[in-house]
Order: sequence, then structure tokens, then C-alpha cells
Amino acid sequence: MPKYVAPKGTHDILPAGRDRSSWVEDIAKWHWFEGVVRDVARLYGYEEVRTPAFEQTDLFHRAVGEGTDIVTKEMYDFATKADKDGKSDHYTLRPEGTAPALRAYVENRLYIDKPVNKLYYLSSIFRYERPTKGRYRQHHQFGVEALGAGGPEIDAEVINLAVTFFRRLGIARLTLKINSVGTVESRGRYIAALREFAEPFLADMSDDNRRRYETNALRMLDSKSERDQQILASAPLLSDFLDDESRSHHDTLLGYLDDLGVTYEADPRLVRGFDYYVKTAFEVQSPDVGAQSALAGGGRYDRLVESIGGPPTPGIGFGLGIERTLLALETLKASVPQSAGPTAFLCPIGDAARKACVPLLAELRGAGISADVDYTGRRMKGMLEQADAIRARYAVIVGDEELAGGVVNVRDVITKSQEVVPLLTLVDRLSG
Repeated sequence: MPKYVAPKGTHDILPAGRDRSSWVEDIAKWHWFEGVVRDVARLYGYEEVRTPAFEQTDLFHRAVGEGTDIVTKEMYDFATKADKDGKSDHYTLRPEGTAPALRAYVENRLYIDKPVNKLYYLSSIFRYERPTKGRYRQHHQFGVEALGAGGPEIDAEVINLAVTFFRRLGIARLTLKINSVGTVESRGRYIAALREFAEPFLADMSDDNRRRYETNALRMLDSKSERDQQILASAPLLSDFLDDESRSHHDTLLGYLDDLGVTYEADPRLVRGFDYYVKTAFEVQSPDVGAQSALAGGGRYDRLVESIGGPPTPGIGFGLGIERTLLALETLKASVPQSAGPTAFLCPIGDAARKACVPLLAELRGAGISADVDYTGRRMKGMLEQADAIRARYAVIVGDEELAGGVVNVRDVITKSQEVVPLLTLVDRLSG
């Protein structure tokens, strides 16, 4: 057992070269995933934003909501050392990606540059929760935020982006669940009715739902308890309390999804884990990935920017866990392009050859040819095995005798064929 190991609920992401126990640990899979992210984001006109790993604690209390599980149970909070007046600053490791992205939008006044800002992020996320498969205390998230547009057209775009992304990854069977959670006012009326319905059953509900009844009653609908779900099956429906504006927005959005060929299931009990959502709420699931079928979730948040000090700005976005998505792809045995190794792996035989490989390596790299060299002094068999292990295209065998004649042997790692190549034309040969 090593003296030091990764903290509970975290994991390392390691170089290729030998089989990993999980896709989550394989950096080649991450590079491929991030490449698809950037390709799809570029296709839809979204630009990357990067924010600090920690923010002021109050940002998350204000944005995410005081009664949410994230704020009450899962945040990593810390205080700086007290100054001479005994005051400390209070910070929190980022537990979600939307609030930091919006803080950056407000602080840097991105709304001055253009009326609609379309942003995406790839961020580490920190939550103190019980680690299970696909659930970590530090995980990574891909998310998009579209700020400045309030119509159902942008809702359709964001949802279609999510669907397009998963299909690009190779997840063909998707279920889009969608709901309208109304405006703050209409939702308030619904919450009052929901609390009135639930009150006689509180003694039979889970501890979590009894707490949610007091702090965030809408989240009772999100309970994973089978008993809670049985009780709430006959609860009032949020859709019966929608105002005309929310109903019209939702109906128009569904029409756009029909036009785009995006199939969906109306789910009147779908709510999201954040207080800031209004109108559109959605979740993308796959029936093929086991119990943890939810892959992404998001919704509209028209008052969130204003609540953290910005101008009134409508917005919509979604987020997805990268680790969970990689595990889903692993379950599906998705096809992932194999990452390429170096073009050339130099195999020196003899002291003069080892010395000559130093400038030769620099020459190849200077010509834009990826190259590496054996630094261990192994026998030829070991060097050729290494060339194969790192997926090099060619093994360049540099021997003292060949070097004296101004030539090297170039071995094709795939076909095992070998040819003598003059040093003067090696760059051209490897570039061809």
C-alpha cells in the first residue's frame, strides 16, 4: 500500500500505454471527449469561459438557494486567515458551474460586448457526498450558458445542442424529459398547494422530504424514496398552476422541438435541484446506461443574473458530469478513436548512436515530426516493444555502424517492414 493515495472520492487521470480499470482514468478518453465538446460548442457558436476553483461563499447561497442539498450538505467552505481586525474572507470550492460563469459575466460586463453571450465551460466541481460509482467528491462538468435571450427559440437551441453532443459521442438512444416550472409567482402558488397536500403525510415521508417541506418544498417531488413517490403520485400538478406566459413559452418550445425532430416526454413532476430555475426545465437520459440514466440537466433562470448584482438578463443552460458520461460510454462499449503515438521512436544501439540521437531528435521535432527516444539503454527487443506500446508509427534504429555510413533503419511498427534510409532524407521519409 503506498504511503500517499488520492483522497476519498477523487481519482487520477493517467497517460495511455496500458489498460486502465475505467475510462474515467484514461487521459486519451478525456482528450477525445473534450475535443467533441469544443467541436459542438464551435458548431453552435459557444465560447469557453474559465473561472477560479473557488468563489465567495455567498455567491452560492444566493444563486443556488439556501434550502438546497448543495448548500446545506455538500459544499466545501473555508475561511482565510484573519486580518489585523480579526476579519476573514469566506470562500467555497465550486460546487456547480452556472453561478461562477454568471459571476464572470457580470463582473467583466460581457453584456456590453454583445446582446447575447453564449458560453461553455469545462470545470472541476467539488461536493462533499458519499462516493459511489459515477459520483465523486471532485468531478468534472461540461456546461453551457446562453445569456441575454428570453424566447423559446434559444431554449430549443440549448436542448438541441445537448442532444447533438450526446449523439456525437455515440449515445444513440436518448430520452428528453421536459417540464415548465413556471414563473416565481406561479410556482409560489403551486408550492403552497403542494405543502397543503403533503402536510397530512409528513410522518410517513423520508427525513429528507420532511426537511424539504420546511426549506424547499418543490424538491419533495425529486425524492428517490419509493414511499415518498407513492404519496406524491396524487399530489397537485405544477402544470395546473402555470400562468399564461409560462404556458405559451412551453407550448412554443415544444413546437420548435417537433420542428427539429427532437423527441421528448412531458414530465409534469420534473424539477431541478436549484432554486433559480423558471419556465423550462429538462433532463437528458439514456435507457441503456443502467440505474444512473440521467446524463444532463438544465433549465431557464431569468432572474439569476440580477440576483447576483447584474442587470436583468434572461438565461438558460445545462450541465453534465464528465465522469458519469464516460462511464455511460464505457457501459455502451462506444467506439472511441485511438490516440496516436509519436511518428518516430529512436532506438539507439551503441554509445555513438545514443549521442547522435540528441541532435537527431531535435531535428525531427524542429521539422514538426513528433518523436521520442529510448533513454534506458535496453536491448533491441525491449526498444521495439516500447515503440509498439506507445503506438509509434516508426521505430528508427540508429546503430553505430549505420551511423558511420550516414544511414538508419526505419521499421514500420504496424507492418514490421524495414528499410535503410539516408540520414539526409530521414525528415522527408517520415513526413511522407
